[in-house]
Amino acid sequence: MTTSAPAFRIAPEDPATAEIATLIRDAEAHSARLYPAESNHHLPLEELRRDGVRFLVARDAADRAVGIGAVALHGDWAEIKSMWVVEAVRGLGVAGLILERLLALAAKAGAGVVRLETGVASHSALALYERFGFVRCPPFADYRDDPLSVFMERRTAVGSSA
Repeated sequence: MTTSAPAFRIAPEDPATAEIATLIRDAEAHSARLYPAESNHHLPLEELRRDGVRFLVARDAADRAVGIGAVALHGDWAEIKSMWVVEAVRGLGVAGLILERLLALAAKAGAGVVRLETGVASHSALALYERFGFVRCPPFADYRDDPLSVFMERRTAVGSSA
């Protein structure tokens, strides 16, 4: 008997819907358990809805939202934000599917570099980003050096399709 991995659909959605807002709150609560407020850098809901942000949702075969991710576009660079996958589907590749789509969206928008900030205790996230070719870099944009933060970046294939 052959078993296949569950299918997930990744698509843009409004982060303000009740179901998605719950995932956003869960992600923020998780970060708050690991890091002090000054080391958490979540985008507020209204920022996730602005024109320069692409917000994606992963849904399972039963149409349940099981993961989220966003990329903020800043011209020739972009920043990964709000990556979160519900515990029930962790390890099934959902985060990688979301990240792959976010990177493609950034490249299509002309961002030659994609950056991110994550926490030192976020081991699964760090492993994911390293698998996708991200390397550590200094703080960028408005970030300050923080012993609880890890800053990473990687080049994109600018102009690739999403």
